[in-house]
Amino acid sequence: MSVLAIGLSHRTAPVAMLERVSLTGDALVKLLHDVQQDTSVAEAMVVSTCNRVEVYTTVDRFHAAVTSVCDLLSVHTGVAPEELTPHLYVHYEERAVEHLFSVVCGLDSMVVGEGQILGQVRQALKLAQKQGTVGAVLNELTQHALRVGKRAHTDTGIDKAGASLVSAGLALAGELPGRRALVVGAGSMSSLAATTLARAGVTDIVVANRTFERGRRLAESVGGRAVEFSAVPRELPEADIVITCIGAGHHVITPGMLTRGVFLLDLALPHDIDPAVRAVPGVTLVDLETIQESGIGSREGDAVRSVRELVSQELTAYLDAERAAKVTPTVVALRGKAANVVEAELGRLMMRIPGLDDKTRDEVALTVQRVVDKLLHEPTVRVKQLATSPGGDHYAEALRELFDLDPKMPEAVREVDL
Repeated sequence: MSVLAIGLSHRTAPVAMLERVSLTGDALVKLLHDVQQDTSVAEAMVVSTCNRVEVYTTVDRFHAAVTSVCDLLSVHTGVAPEELTPHLYVHYEERAVEHLFSVVCGLDSMVVGEGQILGQVRQALKLAQKQGTVGAVLNELTQHALRVGKRAHTDTGIDKAGASLVSAGLALAGELPGRRALVVGAGSMSSLAATTLARAGVTDIVVANRTFERGRRLAESVGGRAVEFSAVPRELPEADIVITCIGAGHHVITPGMLTRGVFLLDLALPHDIDPAVRAVPGVTLVDLETIQESGIGSREGDAVRSVRELVSQELTAYLDAERAAKVTPTVVALRGKAANVVEAELGRLMMRIPGLDDKTRDEVALTVQRVVDKLLHEPTVRVKQLATSPGGDHYAEALRELFDLDPKMPEAVREVDL
């Protein structure tokens, strides 16, 4: 069985599309079961957040599984295949594992290094466990990924990467206390921006979001007030600082909406603010490109590089362990066959020389067992080492051929293991 990941995220789809495909509650459970019950799928787990919907599966047929999962995503989200498919990405085997590790570490998040995704993946695993749609492979993979994510947040400065991005942008705004701020959006980056503003001494913060209730919760958390998204044009003339991060796929702030000088910070991709606003007198627009050109600071770069190295190391460790595990049932089957041979031959020997005392019998049995163990030790240790290399499963096949093992024996061991 191989791991297959299919999904879409803020990197491949606009917010409007992500809102259409996001699944919760019974709808999410139904998708889980329908994917897992497909004939080409053995296990299934779904990560569904405001910024991504990803289906992780173990499959034995790549093309059939891709078609089935894409069709089921379309059916359960109500988005036609021709609309959905252009936004989907597919990761298989090693790439799927690497992608999950990167996701839990926050490398693939809109706010680099944000820790919320770690809890979201943990909840996705718990739901799949409760619904019985994951088995040994996805369970071990996700548990390993969660450990990698935890290490990323405890051993590196990745948590500060997103904060550095917001701080770097606001550093270009000058003095903050006493100024009025408008935050457009209420997602991870917008929440971080609002919190940064409040800590910097900005006491007049207005939050505008498509979902008013979510905007209200963010506004209350920073001592500000919430307005409807439609109120943005009305609030703009009163704002000194405007921060946007909704990635709407179209410009929500255009030159015609600005009537006075204002500092604009656009943290979205694609951009929320029309670059043409720079032509408006008194308007300063800072976006991600501007921040990058100004030099965001090496700390963020070092943290991201450290996490990427961690992901690379853990990916190698996981793949080595996985390859070694594939040969283990064959090794167990070989030792089982050897034990049966020893038992049968000792039985024959004792029948031919029945006068042996118990002490001699035990010594003979122990000696024979030692000989067999020593003969098998080197090849079994070596085959486990060789199994960690690409194509290592061929060594298990060689063992089965050389020792004439019943093909059903390793499979029986594997089933008991699972």
